[in-house]
Amino acid sequence: MQDSNKEEVRLKGIPASAGIAQAKAFLLFKKELDIPTYQIEPEKIDEELSRFDEALLKTRQQITNIIADITESLGEDEAKIFDAHLLVLEDMALIGETQNMVRQTRYNVEHAFNQVSQKYIAFFNHIDDEYLKERVYDIKDVTRRVLGVLLGDGENTHFSKMYDQRILVAEDLSPSDTASLDFRILKGILTDSGSVTSHTAIIARSLRVPAIVSLHNATDHISADDDILIDGYEGLVIVNPTQATLEEYRAFQIKRESVDQIFSTEATAPALSLDDKKIPILLNIEGTNDIDSIRQLQPDGIGLFRTEGILLRDNRFVSEEEQYAQYSEVLEAADGKPVTFRTFDLGGDKVISTQNYREVNPFMGLRGIRYSLKYPDIFKTQLRAILRASVHGNTKIMYPMISGVNELQAANVLLQEVKNQLQDQGYSFDPEAISTGCMIEVPSAAATIDIITQECDFVSIGTNDLIQYLLAVDRVNDMISDLYEPCHPAVLRTLRDVTDSSHAQNVSVSVCGEMAGDPILATMLIGLGVDELSISPGLYAEIKYLVRHISVADAQRIAEESLGTGDAFRTYRILKQFYTDIFKGII
Repeated sequence: MQDSNKEEVRLKGIPASAGIAQAKAFLLFKKELDIPTYQIEPEKIDEELSRFDEALLKTRQQITNIIADITESLGEDEAKIFDAHLLVLEDMALIGETQNMVRQTRYNVEHAFNQVSQKYIAFFNHIDDEYLKERVYDIKDVTRRVLGVLLGDGENTHFSKMYDQRILVAEDLSPSDTASLDFRILKGILTDSGSVTSHTAIIARSLRVPAIVSLHNATDHISADDDILIDGYEGLVIVNPTQATLEEYRAFQIKRESVDQIFSTEATAPALSLDDKKIPILLNIEGTNDIDSIRQLQPDGIGLFRTEGILLRDNRFVSEEEQYAQYSEVLEAADGKPVTFRTFDLGGDKVISTQNYREVNPFMGLRGIRYSLKYPDIFKTQLRAILRASVHGNTKIMYPMISGVNELQAANVLLQEVKNQLQDQGYSFDPEAISTGCMIEVPSAAATIDIITQECDFVSIGTNDLIQYLLAVDRVNDMISDLYEPCHPAVLRTLRDVTDSSHAQNVSVSVCGEMAGDPILATMLIGLGVDELSISPGLYAEIKYLVRHISVADAQRIAEESLGTGDAFRTYRILKQFYTDIFKGII
């Protein structure tokens, strides 16, 4: 019930996951710690300094655990990166100055340690020596960890404090943040930044949790425990809605539920167009959490298993046995239908705590297959787990971020090494039955598709990154989100060329990016000749309904018309009109 003393406020953002939700707000402030400032009694100084000692010990244990994880997964050389963090914890100038400040000013230790740390950070920032400047990162990281422990916040993750059914309000969420959320009690997500192709948005759509991104100032306008209503269709947030607003949205939600019911009636029907063409519809999944969706929807397979989700959930590298167990469980749930395992797509915005390197432009840096080839032990451990699990079902392996045929060949060499090793060790699997493919998401891969398809069995177009790199638009930067345009002529021509060239080599083409799950854009993909669509579980029923109510001939006509416009906005209007005609009387 809305507090009658609070005025209704409306905020507009970008709709990232459709749906209506109402609940109390839960505010997450992760970017900046709220450091309390107060003075303590003289007789409490020793107690305050003991708190500081305990926090330093707990932080040391955190870092020691990270070093152990890195040593096991990457080796001792990589783990040495964190030696500098331990040195910061042993820096008697930093620690001694903090202790003296507590004794002399009687300020609480959080305030004192933060003040002293900021002084050291400012000092190193003004040094010209690049090597010494690197110490700033170490001090910042250690400072945050120590303050997190002092504030009772562990590693500054507040999700454990979320209770009951809540709408999460945050400045931003990293992929590892999203992977840590308990979606059983999460009714919606609101972020100041982000885009429709951010990892948070993708996961929200997958789980059908309403989400709105790029609100810019939601954290300024929303207080803890405010009543929040989310309209994930229009990107509208209503803070402290009036009774009239609530009644309006109840009626709207009833209508939407009736639409979803219509879609669900055909969710498990064959994916056949009106002219009787089979268009397989597969699922994009994060792991075993999606097994219920596999069994309920009975898709034509799993077109994208984002295996890095396993790492992001635990924020660590997991063992071969842990991976093997999860891969096997998904293969068994697929019941003989193909499961495409995309090897770890780490980097970009998907990082875990054991990755301690820093990049100026991470989306152009060490990510996807580049990461796997740089750290072959991690890569080969994953390949071993996938190959061993392959006895449980129809297995396909797909490499992300391939930019040229040399990377594809290098990955296949390591795959063959692992196959040989497993055969020597007596593991059972059929090496010939496992097909290999790659993601087409880098323009150089699209431009050399005729070469790449000579080295793989299938390709899958990752439209999210392909659009980002083709148009030079950071897909998670909400300041330029209007430039991220799936209907841009360059995007359409690239999709057509990849599809035509792959088919000339008898290589199948799927699309696993967000374009495949957009019912307005999916028609064009079908018309361009894409063989399969792989989408989030939450979008499956609507796309299945679309496929069953169009003809491939009409889709081809729409695709040709779209290619001929040379205008992204006109193309979208054409596709939107076709969509409206198909769903007339339903939506």
